[in-house]
Amino acid sequence: MENVTRHQDRIEQRLETALAAVEPPELRDQVEHVVFSGGKRVRPNITLLICDVLDGDIDNAMDFAAGIELIHSASLVIDDIIDESELRRGTDSAWAAYGHPSAIIASNGLIGEALALFTKEPEAMQAVTEAMAELGGGEATEIADKPDSETAYMKLARRKTGALFRASAELGAIAADADPYTVEAFGQYAERVGVAFQIRDDVLDATADAETLGKPTQHDATKERPSIVEVTGLSTEEANERARKETDRALEALEAAKVDNKETVEYLESLAYFVVERQR
Repeated sequence: MENVTRHQDRIEQRLETALAAVEPPELRDQVEHVVFSGGKRVRPNITLLICDVLDGDIDNAMDFAAGIELIHSASLVIDDIIDESELRRGTDSAWAAYGHPSAIIASNGLIGEALALFTKEPEAMQAVTEAMAELGGGEATEIADKPDSETAYMKLARRKTGALFRASAELGAIAADADPYTVEAFGQYAERVGVAFQIRDDVLDATADAETLGKPTQHDATKERPSIVEVTGLSTEEANERARKETDRALEALEAAKVDNKETVEYLESLAYFVVERQR
């Protein structure tokens, strides 16, 4: 994973800058607690890697990378409230640390700071707002209209997780001034990586211990959340196999993009494999 996260330090620095001016100080403390409690930064790394693979200027993509991570962080705050989860990444979740009202305000604050980073590029703003609409629809479906088949689950995974992954990739391509075909090809790659990520997340919830995972486990079963294991009755190995199939589909989409930067393409391939092999 080291090569995949080679831009990690720059991502952290840009996030720090983005949040440094948040007012009042109490809100800044809360949003920083959410964003800097850890995290793999998979989505912003996708943005920067794809800009890089298209020989774009990484500086042009830094705002987009930070913005997509802030939106992801905001969504986790709400997830933890819904799940009544007191831990996130091994530390107190926002609502556990500050209470429900402050956590909701922090989530809204993160979204506001994120959207400000996309205003200079209408195409980027469109990609992000479409992803947010899909994410919101997925969250609503998960609670109000729970999927009862593998097909319905996969649609939910594409909306709940795949949409932000797709936007991450599209933003990297947009920052590199890619043509619409290339933007779409990378979007498909990342969406499928996102679905594989969600399936693996479901498996880890069912099989990992809380200390390793950094958050409570068995949540899907306890809260009757529609994980792939709960919805389909697949064994964890069969579910992992579904994740690997999504990885294969992601690599097919990556090949369709037809880019020449072989080194960075290998990083994107490594990322696709990482999401189905990770232990947390």
